[in-house]
Amino acid sequence: MASPDGASGVGGSPEETELSITLTLRMLMHGKVMAGSSKGETVKRIREQSSARITISEGSCPERITTITGSTDAVFRAVSMIAFKLEEDLGTGVDGVSAGRAPVTLRLVIPASQCGSLIGKAGAKIREIRESTGAQVQVASDLLPNSTERAVTVSGVPDTIIQCVRQICAVILESPPKGATIPYHPGLSLGTILLSANQVRGHSISD
Repeated sequence: MASPDGASGVGGSPEETELSITLTLRMLMHGKVMAGSSKGETVKRIREQSSARITISEGSCPERITTITGSTDAVFRAVSMIAFKLEEDLGTGVDGVSAGRAPVTLRLVIPASQCGSLIGKAGAKIREIRESTGAQVQVASDLLPNSTERAVTVSGVPDTIIQCVRQICAVILESPPKGATIPYHPGLSLGTILLSANQVRGHSISD
């Protein structure tokens, strides 16, 4: 998976250097969003068209961690495709109508030690990101269970979300996490366990 520019990195411009940076972005998503209509068709298509490496956490719980790794350019292409896929799933943008599009929401998972830089002094940085992109950005005050990470929720139409994620990633790249990060793993709720047990007992298999 070579960079589409194929640059060797020697004597490159700042823009080329930025493209050569490897970025990892973690998002909390419903598993069915990335699965597609047939056995992972959606994630396969996004991998091929973005050149990013995409993995989805294992487990039976509805929410999964989607990890996107690659050059900044590849990661942003993947995020763009995911945002437009979510909009398509919401049934918006049909018949060429762009007015009144329902907002799409992405939940990024970011080490808590980087969230201070993202919020900025007296909330200045996050306010600047909101105003310049038009997207809604909310940093959770609480840590995700059993981790040192927080959820950062970004909402808006796909174009504003993509610009917002670019700015968030710029902050993350400038402010590496401090100390060890304990990554968040979505856990099974009691309800999910009981439902799974009942399905096994009744040997009913969906799909």
